[in-house]
Amino acid sequence: MGFGLMGIVPLAVVGLIVWLIVEATRGNRRPDTPAYMNYPVQPPAAFSQPATPPAAGALALLDDRYARGEIDRDEYLERRRDLQS
Repeated sequence: MGFGLMGIVPLAVVGLIVWLIVEATRGNRRPDTPAYMNYPVQPPAAFSQPATPPAAGALALLDDRYARGEIDRDEYLERRRDLQS
């Protein structure tokens, strides 16, 4: 009868260790992190950055392609005219 406890006690010790680890790491979450996630929520301030207008971004890409020699002068001028209109 005493040998039955020899199997239960090590399981209880392992369970206690696992529980302590879980409880110790549970307090490390940031306050703005939902309980079901393990990564922080991006603050709304990150979305308030002004976006560059699409035409300005497209013109910059077009300028870069022309500078690298991917397109010739005629194609560059034609596409630039299309983007500015």
